[in-house]
Amino acid sequence: MDWECCWDRDAIAMGDCPNIREGDEDLLASRQRRILEKCCDCANFSRDLQHFRESRHPLADVFGMLHDEYRLQKNQIQSLVSFLDNKTLEVRFLHELGSVLQSSVDLEEVLSVALTAITAGKGFGMNRAFLLLTDREHAILKGYLAIGPRNYEEASQVWNEIACNDMDLQTLAQNFRQNKLSSERAKFHDILEQLSVPISSTDHLLIRALEDKHPILIEDAFHNPNVTAGLAHLLGVDTFLLMPLHSRNRRVGLIIADNCITHRRISENDMHSLETFTFPVAFAIERASLYDRLQVELSRITEAGNKLKEQQELIVRMEKMALVGRITSSIAHSIRNPLMIIGGFARSILKNTPPSDPKRDFIESIVSETRQLEGVLDEILNYSDSLYPTRDFWDVNQMVETSVRDVQELLIQRACECHFEPEITLPLAYIDLKQVSYCVRTLIVSDIDGRSGEIVRITATGHDGSIQLRIEDSQRKVSQDELDALLTPFAITHDMGTGLGLALCRTMLDKQGLPFVVIAPPEGGITYMITLPTQKEEES
Repeated sequence: MDWECCWDRDAIAMGDCPNIREGDEDLLASRQRRILEKCCDCANFSRDLQHFRESRHPLADVFGMLHDEYRLQKNQIQSLVSFLDNKTLEVRFLHELGSVLQSSVDLEEVLSVALTAITAGKGFGMNRAFLLLTDREHAILKGYLAIGPRNYEEASQVWNEIACNDMDLQTLAQNFRQNKLSSERAKFHDILEQLSVPISSTDHLLIRALEDKHPILIEDAFHNPNVTAGLAHLLGVDTFLLMPLHSRNRRVGLIIADNCITHRRISENDMHSLETFTFPVAFAIERASLYDRLQVELSRITEAGNKLKEQQELIVRMEKMALVGRITSSIAHSIRNPLMIIGGFARSILKNTPPSDPKRDFIESIVSETRQLEGVLDEILNYSDSLYPTRDFWDVNQMVETSVRDVQELLIQRACECHFEPEITLPLAYIDLKQVSYCVRTLIVSDIDGRSGEIVRITATGHDGSIQLRIEDSQRKVSQDELDALLTPFAITHDMGTGLGLALCRTMLDKQGLPFVVIAPPEGGITYMITLPTQKEEES
């Protein structure tokens, strides 16, 4: 029988087999490889096999079955190889994506990588993606960022650009962030603004998808009863995919992806691949968001620490200046009286001394030097008087907490307690911090002086443009006579000690114009009330 195929020859020349081309020269001398790789798929071999069947040879049907089974197995192996190649590329892509997401704490970079991965041909190959993030403070799910073309012309331009520049995922994401992030956000601004849904709207499709933990494929959106007409027309597509982002059972956000340009069907494999992708993205977004909030808090705390340090330095300077002022004032008052007497006598003698008297020059010198010393004393007294009180805007909560800490050791020694709960809505008070702090400490110490087991409660509440500071001890019982003695300078009672500290507090507060009221009802208890202004006098 004359065979059309070259399978019966041990060696052939180039051109004898139509399936052997340049690069397959090694098959010319290898009959076995030629049959397995080329002949089994050759039309000439199929005709030879048909002629063999027609010869009625008993093995003809067997060879036909073996040939068909071989081709089937070969096709399955090729499909499997193609599948494994695709999975290998997918694993490499996910590894690259995971490496980028794990190494970044920048929210914009994470979002750029995530959306680029969804829409890049080397990634999941979707045409368009919208990212919605949950705003826990305002309890809404709102559109944050989008990527993709809005028409076919723009899509062609983008695809041509990507084809000309063979870039990996990280490079694509960096290019998107640097050159297109702002423009993409502006391009989809109209859609993102409308993709805002309250978390409480549990009947809304986006909120239901957010509550779920698996991707949801929406088909026939314009006629789907679960999809509002507004959402379908807003996206402008009939089929789209909803992918919730969850991290440790926390709802991070939602991704909407579609193929608005190519209209390629979203398969089950696409959904499973994207489901694997959502967890690392959600974790990376939450971590980046927490890092951003941490940086904000750190900046705020650093700023508060710097301000506190400045305030502490100011207080130290004020205390030093006040000490200098008290010393100079004391010395100046001690010198002024004798100096005035000397100056008065000298001027009186000068008046009665004739110009021809040789002692007149000495007397004039005494008068002149005395006048100069009096001027210096006036300057010193004016300077020291201006040192206190020094008023500014201060945090009352912080002032009280610091004062309580300053006397904490004494409270422990006396087995007493002092409770204060800050009111976070309080405005700043316009006071001399050093003097008011001294008064708070003095009132606490005075209340527990000579006693044990006392419980002091401090409250600060805002009222009509001022802050009322109350220091209360419901266990203590004070008579009116004892109260009067307590507020009288240098007065002494048997069980209360001297009243100098409280009297000094009243003097300090009076200088600042701060009302100070002490209430001791007959049924028991004592309450000190200080009213602190929240505005400067000229602004009230």
